[in-house]
Amino acid sequence: MNLPKKGVRTLLLCGVVAAVFTAYVLRLMQMQIVEGEQYKALVQQGSTSEQVVAAARGEILDRYGNPLAVNATGYNIVLDRAFLPVNEQNKIILKLTNLLAASGEGWIDNLPVTRSQPFQYVEGMDDAIARLKSDIGVQPDTSVENVMYWLCERYKISSGFSPEEQRTIAGIRYEMERRGFNYSVQYTFAENISMGTVSKVKERGYDLPGVDVVESTVREYVSGDLAPHEIGFIGPIYAEEYQELKEKGYAPNDTVGKAGIERAFEDELRGRDGKRKITLNQSGDVIDVIQEEPPVPGNTVILTIDSGLQQVALRSLEREILNLQQTAKAGEGKEADSGAVVVIECKTGDVLAAASYPSYDMDTYRTNYASLLNDPRRPLLNRAIQGTYAAGSIYKPSVAVAGLSEGLITPVSTITCGHVYTFYQGYQPTCLGTHGAINVVDALRYSCNIFFYDLGRQLGIENINRYSTQFGLAQPTGIEIPESVGELSSPETKAKHEPQNPWTGGDVIQSAIGQLYNNFTPLQLANYAATLGNRGKRMDVNIVKSIESYTFDETVFTSQPRVAQQVDAPPEAFETVIQGMVKASRVGTAQRYFANYPIDVASKTGTPQTKDYPNATFIAFAPAEDPQIAVAVVIEKGWSGHLGCPQVAKDIFDEYFFSQNRQSALPDYGVLLP
Repeated sequence: MNLPKKGVRTLLLCGVVAAVFTAYVLRLMQMQIVEGEQYKALVQQGSTSEQVVAAARGEILDRYGNPLAVNATGYNIVLDRAFLPVNEQNKIILKLTNLLAASGEGWIDNLPVTRSQPFQYVEGMDDAIARLKSDIGVQPDTSVENVMYWLCERYKISSGFSPEEQRTIAGIRYEMERRGFNYSVQYTFAENISMGTVSKVKERGYDLPGVDVVESTVREYVSGDLAPHEIGFIGPIYAEEYQELKEKGYAPNDTVGKAGIERAFEDELRGRDGKRKITLNQSGDVIDVIQEEPPVPGNTVILTIDSGLQQVALRSLEREILNLQQTAKAGEGKEADSGAVVVIECKTGDVLAAASYPSYDMDTYRTNYASLLNDPRRPLLNRAIQGTYAAGSIYKPSVAVAGLSEGLITPVSTITCGHVYTFYQGYQPTCLGTHGAINVVDALRYSCNIFFYDLGRQLGIENINRYSTQFGLAQPTGIEIPESVGELSSPETKAKHEPQNPWTGGDVIQSAIGQLYNNFTPLQLANYAATLGNRGKRMDVNIVKSIESYTFDETVFTSQPRVAQQVDAPPEAFETVIQGMVKASRVGTAQRYFANYPIDVASKTGTPQTKDYPNATFIAFAPAEDPQIAVAVVIEKGWSGHLGCPQVAKDIFDEYFFSQNRQSALPDYGVLLP
């Protein structure tokens, strides 16, 4: 029978459908009956994913094992690009900052523009300002008003916001951009917020889409104002840093050391993240965890810093500066506003204390960042290690050693001080006194300028600087964190600062009393004092005592005392100079503090002139016959080295030699402290 073509096609289609259906039924029977148990096991097995297990950052301790920087659990506010409405993000940012401000919390904002009108570039942030202008594509000379305009254009910040609100939003949006905020990289908005703030953010979740609170490991700085410049801090990885750090295994949301020990020893402190596989069943419950690679915590860095001595140094320096402000006359120390003190162990070069004033507290650093930047006293400057100062008369012991070593003077030979130095017809500087015929011991005792003018003239600048260099002045100290080197007075240095003026004999004699371009760090001055006490043996300076594994079962590194140089001078030269410095303490410029001190202190005061007010400088070491520690103190605008500075040194000597509360050794691991 002949069927129509249409009927044939229908039968064929039905046959194909029937065949496919039969195949599916057979496959389903196989899966449910033959292979049912196998598939049931797979379903129960669930899904597997790989997770990174963060390694604990190594801790930073003082020389006795007291914690300085440790890890703690905290809460951060983060923004998630996947849930943050693009057209609403500026409003959400402002709502969040208002909530944080009302709660007394800060947020991350490093834009180098002041936060209130009239807007200005923040002083001391030249590099950040240049980077900002480059990032938004404006000229180097663009005004702050125009920078704000282009930031608002870039981030679509409408004129409906007030200028201060625009500045707040722009600062955060710029920070988000710099950190590479995207769908895979969350942005940390605020760190280590309180539980009260956590609750407020959670309660406002409906109004803050894209905002979340996450538990995080945060860096906690014990006694946050103790040594912030030396310890440093950690911070986020910026987009321009990431390419280099990515090769070292960093993720975009990791933190990295930004300053001080945290930065210098990043490789030791960081640790190595681990990996684990987590298996979830169909209900989302964890049914298996396989540790593929355990995390390795970072190493512990033990500093040479003595927390107790550091505390005394910092508080004493602050007290003496405030005392000058309250009791001194105008132009005679009342203007004192900042300074630094460094304590070095003479035999090892270990830094026992390094304090700068004003300082800051790491606990409030983020919140107060803008005000710290705007403070004209520059509290963020590490004055102890990076500030450079004219030495003044504390430079004279170096010149005295040079004169004795070169045979230009003897311990008993004299130079006549008639108050005015008349060797040069056109330049006749004076002394504070009229000392008559005076030898080197008493010239140090009374700090006679005329004696050192004439000795400096005889030595010449080459000899003066040759000995200064051996004492480590204007030389790297060997410390493990960034330092300033300073400079020595010389024809070359003057040509750099005053190219229009030639070098003269008057420059030589001014250099001989620590003036002109002799600019050194307090760290260098403390090591110079230690070198005098060591009878010419200059040690490399250390601030790291050792590096231990996180569990203290392995010592990775131990610092050993290293001799940097032996000053080329006979022992008699040092004994003569130290005799003069002890006289300065007992019956000279520092007798008010050390006339009846139980141990012999060798010291020298200084009053270097500056363009505004004289600074105050002071060096000392004790005991004079076999020194254990050396101290250098600088007070900016302190007017005279016999005011304030010696008291700071005395407080340090009291603590070191006579305190009943001092620790004496790092306890063995596993031994509880009393």
